[in-house]
Amino acid sequence: MLYNLHSILHCFVSKDVNLLASAFTVYVRPLVEYCSIVWSPCLKQDIEQFEKVQRRFTKRLHGLRSLRYKDRLRFLGQPSLELRHLQLNLIYCYKIIFRLVDVNFSDFFEFSRVTNTRGHAYNCTNHIAITAPVVSSLLKE
Repeated sequence: MLYNLHSILHCFVSKDVNLLASAFTVYVRPLVEYCSIVWSPCLKQDIEQFEKVQRRFTKRLHGLRSLRYKDRLRFLGQPSLELRHLQLNLIYCYKIIFRLVDVNFSDFFEFSRVTNTRGHAYNCTNHIAITAPVVSSLLKE
């Protein structure tokens, strides 16, 4: 992955920050996000390692070195990888709830029995804590 970062910064003739940020989005981010639902980092140190990829890349872009990480992301219009990972997890939960993937809903959630609240009929509670052993056992089935 570091090779990809290095390649993007040195193979492009242009030093246009937006072009390089787009190249990162196209060539590196898919590698970081691939199957992130399965290997989901949950420890703070793992999330920091995960985020370090984008932090290192944005720091090397021309004119952005002196900015803080969040300011660099705001300037580039990019979400943090942690936020992106959360979005992917929520999208997958949506797919489970509406049965768009072949995963048993009751293995992960149950519908709330409380009916006197406002909102929709899809209020769910987390049935189990999703951990790596649980995910690997689901993949074996």
